[in-house]
Amino acid sequence: MKAIVVRNENAGTAGMTLEERPEPQAATNDVLVQVHASGFTPGELIWHATWTDRLGRDRTPSIPGHEVAGIVTALGPGTRGLSVGQRVFGLADWTRDGTLAEYVAVEARNLAPLPGDIDFTVGASLPISGLTAWQGLFVHGCFQAGQSVLVHGSAGGVGSMVTQLAREAGAYVIGTGRAADRQPALDFGAHEFVNLDNDSLEDVGGVDLVFDVIGGDIGKRSASLVRAGGMLVTIAGPPEVQPAEGLAIHFVVEPDRTQLVEIVQRVRDSRLRTNIGQIASLDDAVAAFNPTERIKGKTIIRVRS
Repeated sequence: MKAIVVRNENAGTAGMTLEERPEPQAATNDVLVQVHASGFTPGELIWHATWTDRLGRDRTPSIPGHEVAGIVTALGPGTRGLSVGQRVFGLADWTRDGTLAEYVAVEARNLAPLPGDIDFTVGASLPISGLTAWQGLFVHGCFQAGQSVLVHGSAGGVGSMVTQLAREAGAYVIGTGRAADRQPALDFGAHEFVNLDNDSLEDVGGVDLVFDVIGGDIGKRSASLVRAGGMLVTIAGPPEVQPAEGLAIHFVVEPDRTQLVEIVQRVRDSRLRTNIGQIASLDDAVAAFNPTERIKGKTIIRVRS
């Protein structure tokens, strides 16, 4: 099968190549998925799990990509809950070969049914951004209706999902980003917007929940904005500063079938929209992940038309 392969951790996306690789086999509790569309996060190339297996052994050449939408073509021994021919989407295991390929083996529990009226490219854009937003807000952030939420990177892949889910759940949403992100953030549902290049972040005042995707100085300054009993939730790394009277939590997104079903239903109901920047073929994936100009939104690889 054709697949995107990485061998050199220091090369970044420039080290990606399109190669022929053996088709994977479905192990116990796995399904084999014929990939129709795949998502990729550039940060994967600095994750330890991209280069080593669960025992810490080198596993290169690796196939990156962990978001998938496709069709089940085979079941591994003991696999239940899914069937051959079923449309699915979800999140592949971090320490196994991924989804930038024509086929991928995935644990069945990491996948959810993809309704027939949802395009595969949309399905592949949902797992990481959607689950990260859902878990940050409702699992780790313990969000309640009526709270105020500060969303960093509110026009990006994760931030736009956080903005929409929080707004629908009854939040007052303050988005942040660059000047060019103002209108997209407002279009996704932010009530107001802070330009991090020119506006004073501290002028926001107190909020109940900060959702941080940036870290660094912005993450540290955001801790002072958290009200008593509030939360700072981050995916940018362990928080360097704790809110004075609140909590700061760093988390890594996890697969969850029930949450995926909730997310895709909102897409079907037009309550949630994805933030796809460009769609490229597998043959053009290397170039797509090494663009000459900034791409707004997520790049999705359509493996089959």
